[in-house]
Amino acid sequence: MNLEDKEQIDWANRNLDLTKKTFRKWKQSKPKELDQKFHSTHQQEFKKMDCLTCANCCKTTSPIFRDADIRRISKHLRMKEAQFISNYLKMDDESDYVLQKSPCHFLGTDNKCDIYEVRPLACREYPHTDRKNMHQILDLTVQNTLICPAVSRIVQKILQPIN
Repeated sequence: MNLEDKEQIDWANRNLDLTKKTFRKWKQSKPKELDQKFHSTHQQEFKKMDCLTCANCCKTTSPIFRDADIRRISKHLRMKEAQFISNYLKMDDESDYVLQKSPCHFLGTDNKCDIYEVRPLACREYPHTDRKNMHQILDLTVQNTLICPAVSRIVQKILQPIN
């Protein structure tokens, strides 16, 4: 992660309470307007952001592995599903399969994913700032500001008129 990205995560930590307070209000707003704010800012941000310079999501968190993800990745790795689970996954408190440890075993030293073509759905959808019904995942978005500098920048840009 470069210095600019670290500073962005620091901003997210310093403004966590403001972000949470604002998002609580936004849960009451019109969903389509909120989606538009996020989606347009997401598009602008990811025209500039190169995730390979950061990969903090892969270094610090774990996606949820659905059954379909496990089947697809196991097949790609030419191993039995039970062996894949045993080697790489554990069950979390919510009975979801997640990685046994961080950083992700499939993250290369160049920040590229060794299983990119078959990566879990949660990885494909991350950081979720372009999803419909953003009002339903604002709590997750707050948490993602602390992990992903791009999400932090998106939220900061959306909050600017408020500050």
